[in-house]
Amino acid sequence: MLRQSNQQRLLQKLSPQQIQLMKLLQIPTANLEERIKEELEENPALEFELENNNNEQDTYELGESSGEGEDGDGPSEEVELSNDSAEKVDLDDFLRREDDDSSGYDYGDDYYGGGENERMVTPARVETSFHDHVLDQLGMLELDERRHKIAEQIIGSMDEDGYLRREVTSIVDDLAFGQNVDTNAEEIATLVQQIQQFDPPGICAWTLEECLILQLKKLPDAKPVRDAINILDKYFNEFSKKHYDKIQKHLDLDDEDFKNVINIIIKLNPKPGAAFTVTNKAESYIIPDFFVFNNNGIPELSLNSKNAPELRVSEGYKDMMRAYDRSEKKNKRQKEAVIFIKQKLDSAKWFIDAIKQRQHTLLHTMQAIMNFQKEFFISGDESDLKPMILKDIAQMTNLDVSTVSRVANSKYVQTEYGTYKLKYFFSEALQTESGEEVSTREVKMILNEFITGENKRKPLSDEQLTDMLQEKGYNIARRTVAKYREQLNISVARLRKEL
Repeated sequence: MLRQSNQQRLLQKLSPQQIQLMKLLQIPTANLEERIKEELEENPALEFELENNNNEQDTYELGESSGEGEDGDGPSEEVELSNDSAEKVDLDDFLRREDDDSSGYDYGDDYYGGGENERMVTPARVETSFHDHVLDQLGMLELDERRHKIAEQIIGSMDEDGYLRREVTSIVDDLAFGQNVDTNAEEIATLVQQIQQFDPPGICAWTLEECLILQLKKLPDAKPVRDAINILDKYFNEFSKKHYDKIQKHLDLDDEDFKNVINIIIKLNPKPGAAFTVTNKAESYIIPDFFVFNNNGIPELSLNSKNAPELRVSEGYKDMMRAYDRSEKKNKRQKEAVIFIKQKLDSAKWFIDAIKQRQHTLLHTMQAIMNFQKEFFISGDESDLKPMILKDIAQMTNLDVSTVSRVANSKYVQTEYGTYKLKYFFSEALQTESGEEVSTREVKMILNEFITGENKRKPLSDEQLTDMLQEKGYNIARRTVAKYREQLNISVARLRKEL
C-alpha cells in the first residue's frame, strides 16, 4: 500500500534572469554585438543611447503594481518626463497602429533612419566550391542523363576533403529512393574511377592510401615514383608508423634513393579538396576583450569599449506609461497594452543591468588575473608565469569558480607582447627538488625546447626526456612527461624520426 507524506526540502534554483546573465557573461566580445542586436530586435523598449542624451538620467524604476484603477492593477513606475513629451503620447493611437500592422513594428526607412539615398547593396563575393569545381568537369565525360545523375550523386557524396566516405550500397539506395534510378555496385565503381581522373588529383578516393596513390599515378613515370607507389600499396602500415628501416630493407634501396622516395610521398596532398574550402576571415580574427598596457612598470587594464554599449530604455515607451497614468478613461484594452509595455520596459531595464554586471565581472576577474601574474605582464617572459588555478582567482574576487571559468572561456587579452587567451594564464603547480613550486607551463616550455633541439635521426624517448628534466631539478615521472608531450601535440619519438 502506497504511503503519502509531506516532505520539506531546501533546493537552490537559478532564476531565468540569472541563467541569462551567466550566458551573457560567457559571450566573447566578438559575439556580444550580435547578441545586443537580437535583443534590440526583440524588445522595442530598448535602444541605443544617443550622444545628445548622454547627460539625461534614466529614472525608470521597476516595482510592484499599486492599486490604481478599478481593478487595482495600475503601474507604479516613476518616470521623469517633460510636459511636452507627455502631451504628444497617445495610447489609443498606439493601439490603432497595432491593429494596422499585426507585427506591431514599423519597418519603414524612417524608423531605421535611412532613406532611399542611403540604401546600399553589399556586393557578395562569388566563390567556387569544391563540389561545383568537380561538377563542372562532368561535361568531359560522355554520359547519358541517367549516368549523369549517378555521377552527380557520387560527387555529392564526397566530403569537403575530397574523400568518398559513403558506402557503395548506400549510394545505390540513395539513387533508388531519392531519384528513382536503378544502378549497381559495378556501375558505381566504373564512374568512380572516371571521376578520380578529375582535378584536383586524388579526389573520390575511399582511403588515404588510395588518395596518395592516385596523385602519384599522375606524376611522370620514373623509378622513384614507382617505388613510392609500391611503398603505399604494400607497406602503408609500416610507412604510417615510420618503420623506415624495415621498408628500406624490403625494397633494397640505399639511403639516398630511399630518402628521395619518402620526400616524394610527404609532398603529396592528403586532403585534395581542402584547397577549395572558403575560410571565413571574420571568424578567425580575434577581438580582444581586454587591453593591458605597461606604464613604467605598472600594468594598466582597460576593457574593450564594445563591452560597454550605451543602451537606454525607450523614452517613447516610458511616455506611454505616464500617459496611461494621466488618463481618466482606463478600459480593458488599454490595460492589456500597458501590461505589454511594462513587460518590455522591465526586460529592457534588466538587460541594461545585465550588461553592466557583465562589465563589472569581467574587469574584476581580469584585474585579479593581472595582479596574480603581474611579473609576466611587465616582462612578457613565459617563465615568470606563476602556478594559478580557477580557485585562486575565485578566492581573490569572491566569485564562484564556475563564474571565473565562464569569464576565462573564449576571452582574450591584448598585451605589448601579444594577444593571449585567458586560459593561457592558468596552470597547475609542480614541485622541484628544492621544494619550490613552479608552473607546469614552465616545464612544458623546457620540454618543447628539448624536443626542438633533438637529433631528428635519433629523437629523444620519453625516458630520456624524463632524465633530462630530473637533471634540471624537476621532480617528474615519465607518464607525466608523456601527458605534457601530448598536450603540446608532439608525437612519440618514433613518429618524429626523419631521414
